[in-house]
Amino acid sequence: MSMQTALFNRKRGRESDGSARFSIHRAGGGSSVMARRGTGRLLHPADRRRRPPLLLLAARSCKDLLPRRRERRGEDRISALSDDLLLLILHRLDTRAALGTGSLSRRWAHLPRELPALDLRVSDILPPLYQRLVLFQRDIYSKGTDVQYRIGAMNGELMPNIRRYERRAMRALTRYVKIVLEADALRARRKLSKLKLEFFITPNTACINQLIAKSIDVWGVNDLEAVAKPFYWQRDVHEFPSHGLCKDTRVSCLQRLKLGGCVLPPLHGFNALTMLVLQDIPDSPAAAYEAVFTLCTKLQVLHLNSCRCSGDMVVVVDAPSSEIRELVVSQCRFRSMWLRALPSLESLASLDTRVLFESASFSCLRHWNISRDIGVALEGFRQFLAEYLELDLFLGCTPGITNLILRFTGPDRWIVPSTSPSFLLPNLRKLLVAELPSSWDVSWPRLLLETAPSLETLHIHIAPCSEKPGDEIPWEPTMLRHHHLKEFVMAGFDAAERQIYLVKFVMNLCTALRNVIMLKNAHAEEKGLWDWEMVMQQHSWTDEEKDSTLKQIMDSSSSTELIFG
Repeated sequence: MSMQTALFNRKRGRESDGSARFSIHRAGGGSSVMARRGTGRLLHPADRRRRPPLLLLAARSCKDLLPRRRERRGEDRISALSDDLLLLILHRLDTRAALGTGSLSRRWAHLPRELPALDLRVSDILPPLYQRLVLFQRDIYSKGTDVQYRIGAMNGELMPNIRRYERRAMRALTRYVKIVLEADALRARRKLSKLKLEFFITPNTACINQLIAKSIDVWGVNDLEAVAKPFYWQRDVHEFPSHGLCKDTRVSCLQRLKLGGCVLPPLHGFNALTMLVLQDIPDSPAAAYEAVFTLCTKLQVLHLNSCRCSGDMVVVVDAPSSEIRELVVSQCRFRSMWLRALPSLESLASLDTRVLFESASFSCLRHWNISRDIGVALEGFRQFLAEYLELDLFLGCTPGITNLILRFTGPDRWIVPSTSPSFLLPNLRKLLVAELPSSWDVSWPRLLLETAPSLETLHIHIAPCSEKPGDEIPWEPTMLRHHHLKEFVMAGFDAAERQIYLVKFVMNLCTALRNVIMLKNAHAEEKGLWDWEMVMQQHSWTDEEKDSTLKQIMDSSSSTELIFG
């Protein structure tokens, strides 16, 4: 018997002499991994002494394993403990490990049902080798060598083993779900406060739907997360039964709900729901999203992440009785979202999604994080679409904003000055202009300063880019004076001409300015969605650099302190 075969049999037990094995060689040489057809068990030399995860052990048949352990190690003392002591142990384990103990014996099977929260994630069951195979497959495609490997390793060996691991993990997860359901059927009604589910999309997810329905209808769960994932390299979506998440929404105690990778189910009747997160929702009619705002009457927090609208339609939000205070719309494929009525809205994040206001009737709105990237670099682009790129179109209906994070990016500066400038942001106090491309005219935030008379803190982060510098804004002289700005920070400062211009303009315009901070190696790090801090890497300015910068900026009559960092 060869050394590889001996190592393989040591991990998997006795194999027949006719079992087929094959190897997958890494691109460019290196070691190989061994596998046995029919099991999908891949072995890498680094994995030979690694213990399999607990859930994988529990997923295998334990009837033959336990007697050998007892013969080898003696009496099973843990199972001899009382239920109270075992529950103390389970409370100190993560739920995945606690559920894995249910496969050891019938006595352990009912113990996980006493836990107040369940966290079942298929990604926890997948072995480390699965992740390495996925990274290996991505590496092949990223290097453009997929044509060479597609027929052999890709279709014949690599992808089948990735699929095999996914199917085995899903079978193990299904087995645990059935254990939970069967244990509950044999005993008194349980209570569950939180349920988190992550599963692969397969035709056999009836027990997953049953667990979700039972947790809402019977167990009184108030925090539910159900995320469906397609198999690697596929685009399937999960569909709930026709009745939706549960059979009777009137008895629901659900307060927080997160759904991902599934067709949007009906949400009417969840009257206790206060927080809803929708993620990776496939093409759905605009009316389905609009109904979320109007039917969930107690909803206060709504996040839409990477959701799609069928037909590239416009989503119109007209919910005058809504109690939504926090709205996040991130990387959604809508043509646009028009906000017509959302009277309680306080915090808004529109990230790479076009969100527009139909009116200025958002008196409670105080915090806004807006991110837009227009990836067009064409001669005359701004002139052709100038009326759609003025600052008024983005900020014209938000006079109550006090905190603003603004991220406008693209290969070419597309924002243009307003034809009729006015105080668009009369109540703005804190402003961050994040990731401003260095190829843009970095003095364009002057537009914001002139429209925010109450601004106290202005931070600008200039991000280096490879594009050629664009054209400059032909600024007109101004007699305006700003009496509230106290702190001005420019991160990514390298003493470029337009950077010097903006610093001098701010110092001349602002009468209350005390600190001007110029940071070379720094960036803005967001704290949540509506706050931030400047993170600085240590940098030493030479005396020559300081003297040269001071000569260009400082006025002999200025009392502002310049800080170099």
